[in-house]
Amino acid sequence: MRNHKLRIIVPALVIVAVLAFAFWYGGGAPGARGWDAGRPKTEENTQPQTEAQTQTETQTGQPGGDTSHSGGAPASDAQESPTPTTVSGAESPTVSEGEYESEAPSPSPDGVSAPSGGGASAVEVTDSVAPGAELDRPMTAEEKQELAEALAGGQDAAPSPSGDADYSAQLGMQIDPGTGRDRYLTDPVPEGRPIPVEPQDAVTSDTALTCTLSVRCDTILDNISWLDPEKAELVPPDGVIFPAASVTFYEGESVFDVLRREMKRAGIHLEFANTPMYNSAYIEGINNLYEFDCGELSGWMYKVNDWFPNYGCSRYALKDGDVVEWVYTCSLGVDVGGYYSVGG
Repeated sequence: MRNHKLRIIVPALVIVAVLAFAFWYGGGAPGARGWDAGRPKTEENTQPQTEAQTQTETQTGQPGGDTSHSGGAPASDAQESPTPTTVSGAESPTVSEGEYESEAPSPSPDGVSAPSGGGASAVEVTDSVAPGAELDRPMTAEEKQELAEALAGGQDAAPSPSGDADYSAQLGMQIDPGTGRDRYLTDPVPEGRPIPVEPQDAVTSDTALTCTLSVRCDTILDNISWLDPEKAELVPPDGVIFPAASVTFYEGESVFDVLRREMKRAGIHLEFANTPMYNSAYIEGINNLYEFDCGELSGWMYKVNDWFPNYGCSRYALKDGDVVEWVYTCSLGVDVGGYYSVGG
């Protein structure tokens, strides 16, 4: 009988001991009470965060990879980033049929309106910060013009050619007597300069002619601290994007026609927006350098035979031997001698 009791008691004690040990180890052990012996973090613990950071950098940190810009261009704006080819001057080009084009509002090719009156400017001119960068809002047209005048030191970089209404009318420019401008808000041109030709009225032929074309952004080199840091590697060391070259065009084509074709041929990015109000394409970016990339007063301008036209590039009909220069301004034309064409 005694042995029978022992056979029952002993296993019971063993079971109780096992349960007690399990309770202590699983619920009351040092690690379960929050004690930590300094377990090092492994790569597995930190890798998810690193991957997230890498994804963010890839999406937002690639210069030129994001075609959006501070100017807020619509996503439907036309972009052309063709396969790079060798720049050649005298080949007979194939006229593009207008794919990629879009109609979207964009700043006026004619520039900003005149300031409404006096008063202190809301922005400051410094060497290290782009004009207007200290503001937490876009600059108004008046502020831009006041700032450009301050940058010019009260004097324009070039004499301002005045428009001649009689001369322009004699050449066929239809000027509204009430506004003194044509239907696309263009002032009369100076005597000796061509009046605009509307793209829908242009007549082209198979007569091949030549002009000289160049594209440069050397003014950015003088204001490199103003430039969007992500765009620095896009600026050539000498500021020349497309060196001056003789290119072929056909009679009746415009400055825009030639720029678009030659940038495509050379493999240089081009983005533009059609502006119905001004009946012309507006060039927003070349070589992934956009308006406002180097401050509120920056953007692309063109001149033909040393004159900055007061109308869009789609309305300038080229003549044989013309010299066309696309230049990037950081100060509303002051630094390239074209301030007068944008309201100055």
